Amino acid sequence: MAVRVTPRGGRDALLAGTDDHFEARLAAAPVDGAANAALLALVAKHFGVPKRDVTLLAGQTARLKRLAVAGDPQALARAAASLYAVAP
Repeated sequence: MAVRVTPRGGRDALLAGTDDHFEARLAAAPVDGAANAALLALVAKHFGVPKRDVTLLAGQTARLKRLAVAGDPQALARAAASLYAVAP
């Protein structure tokens, strides 16, 4: 999965993005890996998996990052779809 990160975004939030990537706003600054650690924790929380199941594959210092999330594919797909769900 791809995520476009905005560090120092005020609060931690994982949001719907484009067809190509999700959006993540992080309170952490991009210093000493703090923003990357916050991103991994945020993604793990949203997808309901342990932090150890979320891996940063590419984009260590870039805004656009590529992540791998291990877990039940159907549960992960439901969690991803929930970001794009429109409230009735």
